Amino acid sequence: MRIEVTRSGGLAGLTRHAVLDTADHPDAGHLHALAEAALAPSGANRPPYPDGYSYTITTGTATVHCADGDLTPPQRDLIARVLAEGA
Repeated sequence: MRIEVTRSGGLAGLTRHAVLDTADHPDAGHLHALAEAALAPSGANRPPYPDGYSYTITTGTATVHCADGDLTPPQRDLIARVLAEGA
C-alpha cells in the first residue's frame, strides 16, 4: 500500500509531502489498519486554526482532508509515521 501525506500551512506557509510504501515495511499490518481508521469519516470539518496545518491523506483511491484541532488519533499517528519515515 502506498500512503501519501501532504501537510500545508503553518506559520511559514510551507508544504511538505511524504510517501510511505508499506510493501516491505516490517509494520505493514499496523500501518494498513491505521490508514483504514484514518480515512474513516470523523464528522469534524472545521477550518484549521490560524497558522495551523491542513493535511491530505491518500491511499490508493481514498483521500481525506483534515486540519489541526480535528485530527482523530489514527490520523495523528499515521501523519506522524508517514512524515517521519516516508520519502
